[in-house]
Amino acid sequence: MAVSRMYLNAQPLLPLNQPAKGRLQDAQVAGKTDFGAILQKAQKSVSFSRHAADRLQERNIRLSDQDLSRLDDTVDRLAQKGARESLIYMKDVALIVSVTNRTVITAMDGTSGKDNIITNIDSAAII
Repeated sequence: MAVSRMYLNAQPLLPLNQPAKGRLQDAQVAGKTDFGAILQKAQKSVSFSRHAADRLQERNIRLSDQDLSRLDDTVDRLAQKGARESLIYMKDVALIVSVTNRTVITAMDGTSGKDNIITNIDSAAII
């Protein structure tokens, strides 16, 4: 199961007895983002597997919002080139990413790679 990095602001729920179309229009009129836009953004964003999230925490690897944006852009470019499983090297951090699923599978820093051998990838990006 993938752990999403997207956090939504808590907003009051609309009444359930109101027709769905009306609720959507009310949300758009009130300046709130509709569910479709939220879903589209979540599908575009790279997520982290439980394993990758654990490795990031164990190894005290922090990725800024700017890093995550660069990661999203890089995965987009890799997907356009037909990549499936990629090594993305960014700021002394190696991320193994399933481009097809837009999911970071694992992460390691420069000191945690045992033999510095990475297998089962078809592409690499250095950003």
